Amino acid sequence: MAVLTHALSSVDAYVEFFSRQPIPALRRTVGEFQRLNQDIDKVTRQDIARAVLGDPLMTMRLLSHIESHRKATQNHDIVTIGSALVMMGIVPFFKAFGDLPTAEDALASRPRALLGLLKVVGRACRAAHYARDWAVVRRDLDVNEITIAALLHEAAEMMCWIDAPDLTQRVYDMQRADRGLRSVVAQREVFGVTARDIQSALIRAWCLPELLLNLLDESQANDPRVRTITLAADFARHVSLGWDNAALPDDVACLSALLHIPPETLLRRIDAPEESWPKLLPAAYAGAFPAAQR
Repeated sequence: MAVLTHALSSVDAYVEFFSRQPIPALRRTVGEFQRLNQDIDKVTRQDIARAVLGDPLMTMRLLSHIESHRKATQNHDIVTIGSALVMMGIVPFFKAFGDLPTAEDALASRPRALLGLLKVVGRACRAAHYARDWAVVRRDLDVNEITIAALLHEAAEMMCWIDAPDLTQRVYDMQRADRGLRSVVAQREVFGVTARDIQSALIRAWCLPELLLNLLDESQANDPRVRTITLAADFARHVSLGWDNAALPDDVACLSALLHIPPETLLRRIDAPEESWPKLLPAAYAGAFPAAQR
């Protein structure tokens, strides 16, 4: 696997480079597939879907595979893992993904980059969990689409950790040195483009469902589905820094408005620690719901 050590000239150049590299899976996913394959007669699509959805890298690889092997009679995008498995079949799935490279092997000589990747993966999985729950609250027509989009919200950053680990580490080092530095500014300084620019181009180049472009398009911020995904990603990132993160009160207020539920109901739903409530709730609520009464 080649590693990118310098900035490229354009988004298209990054897409070309990333497209030459295999998308690895997490080691735990490969192990779970091996375990399931040993008892293939009893395996269900739900068993496989659970393993895939626990790994945004594998999710991306499977959707890309399905779209690149689209049949002439298929006139719609496959945008959920369940649909992909119905289209593909269990035995062909294990034949296609029986020998996967792993992210851990790819980054074996770069432990800091591996840690960075696993943190992004953890945030993505948490964002997908939040987005799914909030889509249920909103009675969204297809919560699975929302789940997938949230899971892949930071897919480009994952690929950068794998295929351009030193450059990605530089972005994080710049932000660590300057806490006020926005990620898009640091990304442009190091890569010449932003992760979002790369991600939109990769979705097209890798034949990922067109719907993902719409659901991940933050310029459509007023769309409730897009807002659900964006807020889930933001909240997962902020809460990963601790429940005292300064951005969380604004997140709570925005989510309360989106879901049309009181802030204290939201905090119960996301299992926010009770000691954090006074800082997370708007002043009018915080005074009415002291920790001792909850």
